Amino acid sequence: MRVVIQRVSEASVTIENKIFASIQKGLLILVGIEDADTQEDINWLCQKIAKIRIFGDENDIMNLSVQDINGDIVVVSQFTLHAATKKGNRPSYIKASKPEIAIPLYEQFIRKLELEIGKKVQTGQFGADMEVSLVNDGPVTIIIDSKNKE
Repeated sequence: MRVVIQRVSEASVTIENKIFASIQKGLLILVGIEDADTQEDINWLCQKIAKIRIFGDENDIMNLSVQDINGDIVVVSQFTLHAATKKGNRPSYIKASKPEIAIPLYEQFIRKLELEIGKKVQTGQFGADMEVSLVNDGPVTIIIDSKNKE
């Protein structure tokens, strides 16, 4: 499982010209799922996301988590995070899970993240054509892969 975490001052997801999700200060998380992902990947990532200290404290040092600031989270499914670009110029998405595998894992990820932060997480709509808008605060963008725990 691969995530791109962006610290935002605001973010929204629009589907068919209607705002589907909207947050102020918090995190926009793009999540890509592959067939090898398990509940263990979900648990590890959600704990990491809930506790990652990327918000400024009173001295403007990144020392606070999204929980510490009572920030919001919006999660968007993003199969293109598993793009293979080694050959040619057209990415291959063969490692990205098909919906029958990805949707249950995506839903488990959201539920686990809500448990970790103790509040509702907003989402996009799996498989929909979405417009994602954000104001990246910092900018701060972090990529985490549960198969490559760096």
